[in-house]
Amino acid sequence: MKIGFDHDRYTQMQSEHIRERIGSFGGKLYLELGGKLFDDNHASRVLPGFRPDSKISMLLELREQSELVIAINADDIEKNKVRGDLGITYDADVLRLIDAFRGVGMYVGSVVLTQFKGQAQAETFQKRLESLDVRVYRHYPIPGYPANIDLIVSDDGYGRNEYVETSRPLVLVTAPGPGSGKMAVCLSQLYHENKHGVKAGYAKFETFPIWNLPLMHPVNVAYEAATADLNDVNMIDPFHLDFYGKSAVNYNRDIEVFPVLQAIFERIGGESPYHSPTDMGVNMVGNCIVDDEVCREAAKQEIIRRLYKARCDDRQGHGNETELNKLEMLMRRLGLSDENRPVIAAARKRAEETDAPAAAIQLDDGRIITGKTSSLLGPSAAMLLNAVKELAEIKDEIMLLPPAVIEPVQELKCKYLGNHNPRLHTDEVLVALSVSAATNPVASLALQQLPHLKGLEAHTTVILSSVDLNMFRRLGINVTSDPKYQTRRLYHK
Repeated sequence: MKIGFDHDRYTQMQSEHIRERIGSFGGKLYLELGGKLFDDNHASRVLPGFRPDSKISMLLELREQSELVIAINADDIEKNKVRGDLGITYDADVLRLIDAFRGVGMYVGSVVLTQFKGQAQAETFQKRLESLDVRVYRHYPIPGYPANIDLIVSDDGYGRNEYVETSRPLVLVTAPGPGSGKMAVCLSQLYHENKHGVKAGYAKFETFPIWNLPLMHPVNVAYEAATADLNDVNMIDPFHLDFYGKSAVNYNRDIEVFPVLQAIFERIGGESPYHSPTDMGVNMVGNCIVDDEVCREAAKQEIIRRLYKARCDDRQGHGNETELNKLEMLMRRLGLSDENRPVIAAARKRAEETDAPAAAIQLDDGRIITGKTSSLLGPSAAMLLNAVKELAEIKDEIMLLPPAVIEPVQELKCKYLGNHNPRLHTDEVLVALSVSAATNPVASLALQQLPHLKGLEAHTTVILSSVDLNMFRRLGINVTSDPKYQTRRLYHK
């Protein structure tokens, strides 16, 4: 993989600036964590070289003086909103995050249900958390938010929210995804801390958008694509431009809520320590890009992937027309098309030649390997086998999995497990390959190539089964699919 981002430089610079920000406030600091702490796969995809767990590795140095508060929007619980990169619902991800934080020795103080208005599934989730000895608090919608500052900064606004009891000087506020209300939780807590006579401050651990990259830089546009379901918009920060005379990129929700933050600080301490939303953030990402062209190309691929996922979601009946329109607009804004993703044309060409579903994957050196549908294998499974053969420099005529190996698995599926599709999925092929590797050195060599598939781009001409989609995710392959099913049936697993 070509590297465009210096992880070590980022770790050093971001850590230094966070410590500086903590030192600028006395008593207590609420640090909103932008993006994901664990598995920040979006950042690692658009900034090749960024490690998905880089943020948590920095914060571990502060774990003795910090605690975590996890915010989740009650509406997201009610809608069973899913994390696209992990394929799990937001409420399930809260449980996963708690386990992950505890697993590295960090203290999780509580969970906050934001935008709570009696949603039944949110109430059920609260009972589940409390049965697991996790404290839960409720924060409510505020009419006129964020414009009605007088109401917001009052006992009928933030004052109506339940006060989140914390015990450590550094409170890290995170969430399973965007739109969870992290900033509102922080601001509400500032209001309550003041009522309790506690001096507290606020800052934001930021990643996207990158303030010192151009507004139309593909990495910033990719952030809009990632939050298209929220209809977030990147903007030039008008407060920063007015005060400093310099352009900086921020996004609409932070800009909209900034007057609220200023009003809170002014009412608490007499003045605001920040002159713009950009001032609030600690974001050294833009200073650590070492190959701009690599990051630009990676971001363009991310935008195309987001569009194809939205198209498949729409085909499966749980899409969002506004989100789809936004993604198509972003594609046009950067002049992107299917031609910018070579695996699309390669997979479709193979499908046309065989009159059956096909798949294609592009290796690091640009070579494209395809897979076709056969009586033994599905196209995704065939593509994976062909790719590892190519990486291992195994001759094409050598069969990694002869029929004598595949047919018993097919018999198990159809005769004993009631499956009507005899073709092997990707997981079944990899299990068969690992079994063969015990006695076949060639199969063993092919199996050793699996780590080299991470970060590669792939495309299939039909919507993937959940099994194949999950396997691509676990292998780290960035896959897109045409929005159509392999069969004309109405029910698809």
